[in-house]
Amino acid sequence: MLHHVSVGVHDVERATTFYDAALAALGYKRVMEFLPYAVAYGDKYPSFWVQLPHNQQAANAGNGVHIGFIARSKDAVHRFHSAALANGGTNDGEPGPRPDYGPDYYGAFVLDLDGNKLEATLTAMPKPKAKIKAKAVKKTAKKATPKAPQKKKKVAKKRKTRR
Repeated sequence: MLHHVSVGVHDVERATTFYDAALAALGYKRVMEFLPYAVAYGDKYPSFWVQLPHNQQAANAGNGVHIGFIARSKDAVHRFHSAALANGGTNDGEPGPRPDYGPDYYGAFVLDLDGNKLEATLTAMPKPKAKIKAKAVKKTAKKATPKAPQKKKKVAKKRKTRR
């Protein structure tokens, strides 16, 4: 659904020390730089930006806003949390299960150097339904469709003409 998300920071180069470590723990890396103004992270494409505010005012964290990053394992959640704290972040929720969010939800929360709330989360995704082969669908569709009564063809009879 989302193309990318950006957070404002006071100093991009300072912030990258924090984000390089915290996001590397989740398998993400820097994919674009416009120093000293902005840096982008992602797998291949820039999906999370760290940047100076566009209005050139002081950066501040949005009240109630937080960014959740996908973790691929519980260990990655722990590594993210540890790396964030080791690089100046603030603990905002130890790694662990979050039964209030769902039975399979596992996450950790931190605040970055500028107060932005971040989360690493591992959740069980629903398994995709098995694909039905096209031939089976066609056969099923044919069986389910009632056949229309066929009209009897009228056979034209030749009239015997009397001569």
